[in-house]
Order: sequence, then structure tokens, then C-alpha cells
Amino acid sequence: MTTPLPISFFPFLLLIATICFTICDANTNLLCIQSEIEALLKFKNDLIDPSNRLSSWVEGGDCCEWIGIVCHNSTGHVNQLHLAAPPLSAPDFDAPLAEREAYERSKLRGKINPSLLELKHLSSLDFSNNNFSSIQIPEFLGMLRSLTYLNLSYEQFQGGIPHNLGNLSSLHYLDLGGNDLEPESLQWVSELSSLQYLDLSYVNLSKANDWIQAHSNILLYDPSSINANSTKSLLVLDISGNNFSSILKSIFSLHGLLSIDLSGNSLEGPIPDNFGNTSFLEVLDLSWNHLNSSIPNSLYSLNRLQFLRLRDSQLQGTISSSIGNLSSVTHLELSENQLNGQIPLSIGELSSLNLFDVSENNLNGQIPLSIRELSSLKFFDVSENQLNVPRILDVMLTWFFNLPTQFEYLNLSFNQLIGEISYLNVTSSIDLSSNRFIGPLPRVLSSLIYLFLSNNSFLEFLFELICNSYLMGMIGLYIDTNLLIEEIPDCWNHWEFLAYLNLGNNNLTGKIPLTLGYTNLFMLNLRNNSMFGQLPSTLQNSGDLVMLDLSGNHFSGSVLAWIGDKLSSLVILSLRSNNFDGHIPHKICDLQFLQNLDLGHNNISGVIPKCFSNLSAMATKNKTNNEVSAPIKIDYYRIYFKALLVLKGRRDKYGSTLGLVTSIDLSTNSLTREIPKEISSLVGLLSLNFSGNLLTGNIPDNIGNMELMESLDLSMNRLNGEIPPSFSNLNFLNHFNNCTSKGIPTGVANNGSKVNWLYVSIVLGFVTGFWGVVAPLFFIRSWRIAYYRKLDHIYGKLFLFWATMGM
Repeated sequence: MTTPLPISFFPFLLLIATICFTICDANTNLLCIQSEIEALLKFKNDLIDPSNRLSSWVEGGDCCEWIGIVCHNSTGHVNQLHLAAPPLSAPDFDAPLAEREAYERSKLRGKINPSLLELKHLSSLDFSNNNFSSIQIPEFLGMLRSLTYLNLSYEQFQGGIPHNLGNLSSLHYLDLGGNDLEPESLQWVSELSSLQYLDLSYVNLSKANDWIQAHSNILLYDPSSINANSTKSLLVLDISGNNFSSILKSIFSLHGLLSIDLSGNSLEGPIPDNFGNTSFLEVLDLSWNHLNSSIPNSLYSLNRLQFLRLRDSQLQGTISSSIGNLSSVTHLELSENQLNGQIPLSIGELSSLNLFDVSENNLNGQIPLSIRELSSLKFFDVSENQLNVPRILDVMLTWFFNLPTQFEYLNLSFNQLIGEISYLNVTSSIDLSSNRFIGPLPRVLSSLIYLFLSNNSFLEFLFELICNSYLMGMIGLYIDTNLLIEEIPDCWNHWEFLAYLNLGNNNLTGKIPLTLGYTNLFMLNLRNNSMFGQLPSTLQNSGDLVMLDLSGNHFSGSVLAWIGDKLSSLVILSLRSNNFDGHIPHKICDLQFLQNLDLGHNNISGVIPKCFSNLSAMATKNKTNNEVSAPIKIDYYRIYFKALLVLKGRRDKYGSTLGLVTSIDLSTNSLTREIPKEISSLVGLLSLNFSGNLLTGNIPDNIGNMELMESLDLSMNRLNGEIPPSFSNLNFLNHFNNCTSKGIPTGVANNGSKVNWLYVSIVLGFVTGFWGVVAPLFFIRSWRIAYYRKLDHIYGKLFLFWATMGM
């Protein structure tokens, strides 16, 4: 995990940074020792270097000038070897898929040659973030006795940890985190008498029964007595991402540590109430555990604490007013717990607070007025609580939304807040969705990137916000489920970065503006309004569209062929409940990513295209995750959104499991002739609705090939003949409606409306989602590491957002 380091540890890191800086500057006019040149070339020959990173390592050269090499200023001996993989241009998994794949391919791999033993003066060795997945940590590294810094993190090493690493008595910094290691003993750790930083995150310590004793032997240190001869001096301990089940009382009884990270374990509470002994603690992270306890009073006495994260740890009880004693805290994160009561007024005493997150709890009452004292506060999230602020009209409007401090991220969503808002002084992201705000839309800063006002009662024209706000950097705009009226203004020319637009469930009229097609939309939702007219040709420019929902309006004209030609990224296309006519264009069959097609309740005629068999996203059984699949080019913009799909005769919302749902709905049109046999090649389809048409002939004989089918509705047509025997292969089918003249084959159930299909969907979705996503996190270690690293990175950003479409 990448929990911030304590301030007291910065001098040590500054030393490391200074050392690293000398890579580019410290080797002037030095000549490398010949024996060390030969050792480095032998080392290089055993490496696979796809990106040619070591191209400067050539015979006859001066190794002090080689990339990654630092030599001693006076002796010319190789002093440092820095071969960590360079970082991505975008952090972690926020980079495009193609860039991530190229990055993985570029990493060093192969074998680590013991010729490094010739580097007798080597003090710093960094191989981090490469790929040595086929080998174990070399034992000879324990013979490099001059090492003070050793970083082997995220190398994909396997197996145990060499015990002779305990010989590195000068080692100050050791990071083995993020590898597939399973040590049987950690007794060697107690021999590292100079160790100050130890990271064993995501190392499987389940077999190392002596690890507590090993850690205890190096935790006997008082920071106030630091001197050049200090031993037993561990300052930073990171053992996150393991499978410990009991809280480690011995760790909290020792006063030497400055930083403790036990996040991502299976720790069970209660949290020990002995933090008084850790008075020097500056960083504490117990997130993602099962503590089932209240916050102990002694924790509030840690007046040096700067970073406190107890996210998703099943905490109960209230937030004590003693929280005001944490006078140094800058990052306070208590989200996703079961905390109740009110936010204490003493929160205003945390003068250095930069991030405050108590979202997804059961807090009630008012947002305390003392918040206005926090001049450094940038990130404020109290979403998904029960805050009602009964004095909203004379409190919230007079101070909270007019604070002199500029928030970068503000999230008040899913509470019970009421009142009008005239102005929001927030620079990056605002989420006020699912409250009871009323009145005109608020004015916002031109720098705003995300604005979520869904599910309120804002009553206003859109002209001022869209045409006069100059929100040129806006990426996401959600004003769905409000009381917006009149037409959508035609002035979207300067919204070039807009990726997500949701204006659904309002009272909007008129046509789709021409200039809306000049944005870079990823998602467009205008459903359930009173809009009309034909689709503008400028929408052809929106080639990045993944979701297009125009259902529940009065749009007319034919279903245009350019949808399949120009909007090639579509995953969800819903034109349901409009006045579209004409035939289904064959170009629709070119939408290789399409998972949900809903053309139901229109005036469409003609035949069902045989080329539906080309819809490859519906013709695949295996789904390795529950994300909505989409082409690589939209990978920069990730957002979770919901879709309203009509399955099994009912309307249901699908959000995080949307990627598991594939459906076609052509119901209540005027389609004729037979159901094409090619439709049965869509073996990944879960729901198929052809009801309410003029279809004739038989049900295709090979319909049983669609083994994942859960809902099939062919009713109110003119079908005849027997239901084919292959129907018995549809083991998941739990909703079948038909009007044929023959019965259902033995083995196929049809319980009709007696089954609660919502519960069936929930259970089936849970089982599929669990074994498809959650289970691999237990059994595939690389998934688990990547998952927690991503979680940690997301919450380390200054702003983040949770974007959903109000239904």
C-alpha cells in the first residue's frame, strides 16, 4: 500500500532522493573500475531488456556514465544501482489499456547474475516494479553487506525469503512488498539492527509463525533518543495485504513506530485501547479490516498523528468530541463504516485538516458550523449519511456554500439536505445528488470538472449554465431527475472535453441540439423527457459514445444506418418508447461491443436481420469481469453508470453488474416473417424479447444453443409449430412467455409471474459476480495486489468521484 510516510521520516527520504539525484550529476570525470564493468556486463547479459533501457551499457564505456549507475565521487566504485521500472505517464491503472500493456512488456526480466557480488561498495540496490516472476529472491543478495537500501518490491518474485538477508546489518530500508512470497520464518528480520523502514505488504506471512517475535525484537526504540549509534530503530512498518485475523496488540504497545499500515488484512477487533504508548505515531492505516469495534479513546490522544485512515473496517459507535485533540491530522478518513451520531463540533479544531471523509455511515444531524474554521480543507465528503440540517435555510446558505475556502472536492450526496443554492465555490468536483435541493441551478466556477445534481428538485432553464458558464474543462454533467424545463440550448461548442451528459427524467422539450455532436461524449442520456424530431447528423461525430439512451421521448424517423457505422464504440443503445419507423439497418450488426439493444415500443417494420449473429459481444459466453466492455480508446474516461433495462417483463436498474447483462428487446413493433435461425448463435445473450410483433413460423430448432438465456418472451406473435427439443438445454431460463400452439418440452419450467424475478436476478447476479470477480482476488495473488494498489491510489487523489445516473 502507498500510505504516506510520516514527516519525521522525511530526512531519511531526503537522503535517498539526494542519492538518486546524483545518478545524473555525480559521475563527472570518473572512470569505472574495470572489474566492476565486467561484473555489470555479465549481469546485463542475463537480463531480458525489451525496451533497451540498458543500451548505454557497452564494453569499453565508463560504467559511471551508464544509466542507473552511481559511482563514488572519489573512488569511482559503483555505489548505487537503480533499475526500477520508470513510472507510467498516467498513474497506475488510470493509463490507457494499450499503454499499460506496453509498459508491462517493457519491464526487465530474466535472471539476476551473482556477478553483482563484485560490487563490494554497493550501498543502494533498487530492482522494483520489474518482472522476475519465474525466479526466487537470489540468496547471494544477503552477501552484499554494504547495502543500506534494498528495494525489491513488485518484482513478482516467488517462493521464500532468503534467511541470509539478516546478514545485512547496515540495512536501513527494506521493501519486499507486492511479491508472491511465502516465507516460513522471519526470524532473520531481528538481525537487521539498523533497519528503519520495513515493507512486507502483500507478502503471505501465514506460514511465518515467528514473525511477531521477529518484529518485536526490532521495535525497541525511542525516537527521542536518536543518535548515530542507535540500533533497534524501526520507524515505518507496512504489513498490509496479508491475512492476519487478530489485532496485533504487541505492535500498539511499542512506542518506537512512526508509521503503521495494517490495511487490507482480515483483522478482527476490538482495536486495542493502548495507543498511549505510541505517542510518536504519525501515520495509521487500519482500513479494509473487520474490526467490529468503536474508535478507542486512546487513539484520540495521538497529537502527532497526521494521516488516519480507518476506511471500511466495520467501525461502530460515535465519533468522540475528543477528535479535536488530533491537532496535527491532515488526512482523516472514516468512510464505509457503521458510525452513528453527529459530526462533533470539535472537528473545527483540526486546523491542518486537508481531507475529511466520513461517507457511507449512519451519521445524522447538522454539518457543524465549526467547519468554517478549517482554512486548509480541500476534500470534504459526508455522502450517504442521514444528515438533514433542519436549519438549512438560515445556516447552510449563509455560511457553508459561501465559505471563503475553495474546496477541490465536495460530496454531500444521498442525505436529506434541503434549500436553495446560489453559488458553489468548488474547483474540481461537486456532488449534491439525491437530496432535496430546490430552485435555480447554482452558479459554479469555470474550472469545475464534474457536477452531479441528480435526483433533486432544481427548476430552471439550462441556458445560463450551458451557454454562459464557460465550463471548458467539464467532463461529467449530471442533472437527471430534476424539474428542468424548455429546450436544451444549442451552444455546446466549447464543451470539447465533455464525456458524460445525463439530463434524463426531466421535462425537457425540443430537438437534440446540433452542437451536442461536437463534444467528445462517452455517454448521453436524455431518456424520459418530451423531446422530439429526428436524430441530428452531427451525432455521427460522437464516435466515442459507449452509452446512448434516448428512450421515453417522441423522437421519430428511421433508425439511421450511421449509428452502426459511426458510433462503433456503442455498448448500450436504447431507443425504446419513441416513434421510430422503417427497417432495422444492417449496419447495426457492425456494433461489435454492443451488449444491450432496446428498440422496443416503436413503429419499426420489416424483418429481424440475420446478421445479428455478428454482434460479437453477445456471442461470447465467458465474462471474466463485470465491467462494461468497450474499446481501448475510451479507457481514459472511466465512470460507473447505471442503465434501465426491461428484462423479464419488468424494468430494472443495472449498475456494477451491467457488464454481466446482455439483452435484445424488439418488442411491440411491426416486425414480420420468421425468427432467423442465426439468432441462436448469440450464446452470451441473457434476455431476448420479440413479443408484440407479427412474427410467423417456428421457433428456431437450435434455440437451445443459447444456454445462458434467463428470459425469453415471444408472446403476442403468430408463431406456430412445436417448441423445439433443444429448449431443454436452457437450464437458466426462468421466464418464458409464448403463444405457440404446442406445449413446453419436459424439463423446461415456466413458472410465469409466480416467481419474483427481481430476487432471482439478485441471487444469480451475486453468484456470478462473486465467482467471476471476488473469488479471483482470493486465489490469484496478482489480482489482489493490483486491486488494493488501485484502491489505495484512487483514495490518494485529491478528488475522486462516484458518478451514477439517477433513475
